[in-house]
Amino acid sequence: MSDDHTHVQEFFTARAADWDNRFPDDGPAYAAAVAELGLREGDRVLDAGCGTGRAMSPLRAAVGASGVVVGADLTWAMLEAAVRAGRDREGLLLLADAGALPLVSGSFDAVFAAGLIAHLPRPAENLRELRRVVRPGGMLALFHPIGRAALAARQGRRITPDDLRAERNLRPLLAGSGWRLTSYVDEDTRFLALAVREDRPPSDLAGPTVSG
Repeated sequence: MSDDHTHVQEFFTARAADWDNRFPDDGPAYAAAVAELGLREGDRVLDAGCGTGRAMSPLRAAVGASGVVVGADLTWAMLEAAVRAGRDREGLLLLADAGALPLVSGSFDAVFAAGLIAHLPRPAENLRELRRVVRPGGMLALFHPIGRAALAARQGRRITPDDLRAERNLRPLLAGSGWRLTSYVDEDTRFLALAVREDRPPSDLAGPTVSG
């Protein structure tokens, strides 16, 4: 396991038990973001980096009883918290790295990813892996329940020019990974970038070139 993965696991393991209590009011923001994916009855959706599974209930509601919901996370303690919250009733919980998914290519209609991109060790490569498991024309939602500026203020830091979530960085990063950004919202109350999986193969771009 890489040092990056170990760091992520240690970070979230230490916070898993109290994670939902720290952010008790995020539910409506998750539901609103899921609604913008345009999921239909019977669709198959992956919650990548699902954490404690806060998106599982709205995802299940969107795809109905005939749909498939899979939540994948790298940290066992977060999945345990999801089970304690009863979210395993909404879909399958899977211990897996979002950068190396044990899932069939093209088997999902959409991927929902809350807070994931900041924790990807190799963003371009990892986004290509998310693309792999989605059918052509399928959707990707990169979400956070607060925007970049509000998150930075909460964490006592400033936004830097190389922030991957900035539109000028995210658009070419997605394009080089086989996604086309279709919608971008960065407000205090939410961050939501929607992208569609293009049918052409991803380029060999390693990611955006960021100037200081």
